Amino acid sequence: MHILGTAGHVDHGKSALVRALTGTDPDRWIEERLRGMTLDLGFAHLRYPDGVEAGIIDVPGHERFLHNMLAGAAGMELLLLVVAANEGPKTQTREHLAILQYLNVRKTLVVLSKSDAVDAEELAFSQELTREALIGTVAEGASFFPVSSVTGAGLDALRAAIHDALAALPRRAPEAPPYLPIDRVFALPGHGTIVTGTLMQGRIAVGDVLKLAPAGRDVRLRSLQVFGEKRERVEGGSRVAANLPGVDVAEIARGVVLSSSEFSALTDFDVRFRPLPVALGILKRRTPVRAYIGSAEILGTLIFESVPDSIGERCGRLSLRAPAVVFPGAPYVVRRLSPKTVLGGGTIATSGTASLDERDEREEDRELAAALAALALAGLPGATAASLGAVANLREDRSAALLSALVSDGRALQVAKPPGFIDAALARDVLARASESMRKRQDEMPWLLGVTSITLARALGMAEALLVRVLATFVEEGALAYRAGYYATPDFVPELSAAQRAFFDAAFGGDARAPFVPVPFAELSASIKVAKIVGLREALDTLLASGVLVKAGDDVYRAEQIAAIRSQLEAALRRDGQITMAAFRDLVQTSRKYAVPLLEFFDASGVTLRSGDVRVLRQNALRERAQT
Repeated sequence: MHILGTAGHVDHGKSALVRALTGTDPDRWIEERLRGMTLDLGFAHLRYPDGVEAGIIDVPGHERFLHNMLAGAAGMELLLLVVAANEGPKTQTREHLAILQYLNVRKTLVVLSKSDAVDAEELAFSQELTREALIGTVAEGASFFPVSSVTGAGLDALRAAIHDALAALPRRAPEAPPYLPIDRVFALPGHGTIVTGTLMQGRIAVGDVLKLAPAGRDVRLRSLQVFGEKRERVEGGSRVAANLPGVDVAEIARGVVLSSSEFSALTDFDVRFRPLPVALGILKRRTPVRAYIGSAEILGTLIFESVPDSIGERCGRLSLRAPAVVFPGAPYVVRRLSPKTVLGGGTIATSGTASLDERDEREEDRELAAALAALALAGLPGATAASLGAVANLREDRSAALLSALVSDGRALQVAKPPGFIDAALARDVLARASESMRKRQDEMPWLLGVTSITLARALGMAEALLVRVLATFVEEGALAYRAGYYATPDFVPELSAAQRAFFDAAFGGDARAPFVPVPFAELSASIKVAKIVGLREALDTLLASGVLVKAGDDVYRAEQIAAIRSQLEAALRRDGQITMAAFRDLVQTSRKYAVPLLEFFDASGVTLRSGDVRVLRQNALRERAQT
């Protein structure tokens, strides 16, 4: 289904045309019928034998009820611009067209109503006047259909044109999160609260749980109808009546939205704005406005960096006094507070998301492009399926599927802590800059094991936590090395200077008669301070981090010493099953001063397990526990 809307000056025959096309009187109020003038939105159903159908929204033409017209116009896709042949285009004809250029109208058919009230010459003259008035509007170049709702003349040709135009319209973003601005609410005896509106995008089904926004209350769809027919599932473009159990009528008013959880209620939006010529000279850097979004009218302020001085599109900010839920690319219109002059309109800014009137048969390609654009917009903090869905105007499940596809083809990276996704191009730029910084540092100070995250973050001008999150993926891929808290390029091997090597060779020369005696750490540190060898302290850190030297308690051993001690310890434990500290001391011919921290080191390293006053091999102890 698609939405067909009427527009035009008051008393030009819009409602009569709808009655003639559908047999339904769109004027719902007794006052409207008594006065012969539409005051609020009217609705009717147009269906063709082959299944093509439309929901018709008939809008009031009087200037006093323009706010009601705006509440219904947002959903229009096919426009019937009604111009009385005996009067020609009038004030509201032009004003309606000015408004509709900002909304979702894709095609316009011009109906010259009351054709029975004029002769052929007058009809031709009215058509020429109207054609000239349409230049530069959304209806420029539209086909004309002289029609009489009284005699029926021209109705068949109009019905055929409407059918063809409806059949050519694309679907309304079925994979987008559902968004239904409510334009009517009432209670039905025995059923409870009923709301109606145009489903602008997405799909809904009986049993779905949506949110009443901006309040954020969850509501369940008990039943759905489209012009009196029960439906289990409804797609975008349909006029929908939804039964909401457990909700009081007083909780809902025109302008409230039924939407999915992807959207959040906000008061500030980036917007694209095109002013009408009449607005130039009225607009300021901060202009109080009435904003019309969906079916809502909300007071707010339109903000620009500089005063608009041309009718071209510009970026701005719309700050509302009350929160609203809006999908990316949604159209809006603004009017002056008083007098209520239409100033212009545009779209809620998007990250490259295709707006409704840009979507066509390449829906999947456009969705993928929208996801990529939203991912780029999210930057290095990245996005989740839910947050990307809200920006790219996609359901969360669809967003998740697209992200998975982008990861598979290398255009996105999956990260952890917290889990999310990052644009691969942005992440690889970070990798390139980080690698360059690493190589520079490795060339300058080759004795370092690598670069710490805090040093890298400062060099790249990034938050450390964010950098670590990005680099973790490249460490997992093998594009970076990460050892003992240091990052390095994968092929980097630390190398001490000749002076540094000589220092440590001398410090750990040892005594062949006491092969397991260590060097006290305090003594080593004192020697480093007085040695005045460039990078000596950092070289010690590298030797310790890489395992060339091992710190046990307050002392430092060479890796070969630790390996030899461990070999003797494990052999004794396999032979005897357990060992005391005294036995260990005698085994490696050392003193209690060194034996205690050595055993504690092996406990911490997972080699031994302390049980009272003895140690056992940890693997044996674990095996015995498993057997019991």
